[in-house]
Amino acid sequence: MPRFKYTAKTPDGKNKTGTIQGGNSSEATLELRKQGLVILSLKEMAEKKGGLTLFKPRAGQRIKTDQLAVFTRQLATMIGAGIPLLEGLEILQEQAESESFKLTLEAVVERVRGGADFSEALEDYPKIFTRIYVSMVRAGEAGGQLDTILNRLAEYIESSQALKRDIKSAMTYPVISLSLIVLIVIGLLVFIIPKFEKIFEMLGGKLPLPTQILLKISALTQTYWYAWLGGAVALIVGVTLFRRTPTGEYYSHWLLLKMPIFGDLFRKVAISRFCRTLATLIQSGVPILGALEIVATTSGNRIVEDAINESRENVRKGETLSEPLSRSGIFPPMVTRMIGIGEKSGALEALLGKISEFYDQQVKATVDSLTAMIEPLMIGAMGILVGGMVLAIFLPIFGIQKAVTRK
Repeated sequence: MPRFKYTAKTPDGKNKTGTIQGGNSSEATLELRKQGLVILSLKEMAEKKGGLTLFKPRAGQRIKTDQLAVFTRQLATMIGAGIPLLEGLEILQEQAESESFKLTLEAVVERVRGGADFSEALEDYPKIFTRIYVSMVRAGEAGGQLDTILNRLAEYIESSQALKRDIKSAMTYPVISLSLIVLIVIGLLVFIIPKFEKIFEMLGGKLPLPTQILLKISALTQTYWYAWLGGAVALIVGVTLFRRTPTGEYYSHWLLLKMPIFGDLFRKVAISRFCRTLATLIQSGVPILGALEIVATTSGNRIVEDAINESRENVRKGETLSEPLSRSGIFPPMVTRMIGIGEKSGALEALLGKISEFYDQQVKATVDSLTAMIEPLMIGAMGILVGGMVLAIFLPIFGIQKAVTRK
């Protein structure tokens, strides 16, 4: 019989933690209520076999973004149709495809049934329900517009997902092409060129300089392959660890924005994400300072995050939002001026939405142009590398052919 770990409040208001056995979570919940406890959390403990913990789905595990969007939109539809929140959650829990998400919703249902706010119950599972999600739900609860807010959330999640897909499509082709180029070059150096080296030794004579260089590189690759491999692994690990430090994170994000080809794309993505998130939060009734704090943490770029946080502090001191954003140098004049107009006219969220739509289109156009530009660049790079190696291999053969023709 499974065991459950629980946290609950006793009748005298004290917190209590412990474990209880039950056929399922409902039985365990019923037993705890008989003891007069108000359940705060209830999670099934992993079973053990032979001293090893088995991997089991559990509440709070990450789920696909598409699944979260569908859940949000379905819940909004149910609430809009007059179905009580608790009943809607129970229905969605029963039909959840992911076992871990089903367990999460089961725990959320129990918290809501125990008297907790919906946003408070969601806050226990930050891997699924992000800070912006919880903040918008809380604003919807306070304003009595939960169904409207959930619809906005679903639209926000779907738009963000579409933007991620555009970025992925822009990055996939160059990564695959570059990997193929590296594999082809390694294959030629390790397997093809050594065979020609034996032929050149049999023919004798002095080899052209490009051929000598190529043979030397091939010999180093074969002899010290472990050093090359170890160096590559050490470089990847070193860069990864450095990027996790505050300094490394700052400079890596700065480099992303300054890259000659992709920098403009990443900047447009950051601006689009900033405008969409801020517009969604303001429309949902989240105060501007709280909205800026959330937007900063969800920006995805340290440089942009620092600029937003600095702007937030200036707004707290009484400045308009457009002024510090303009000074940051991250946001183009068109964006800051439109934000300034929105602040003066009282239509900030509407103009932010327009900016987001514009930059979404710009990102899509940039992705299409990058894809069209990268393809010939990669083909050209492959042609230069492979063609140069083939030419270096055949230079001695051409020399021998000329010598034979003269004779």
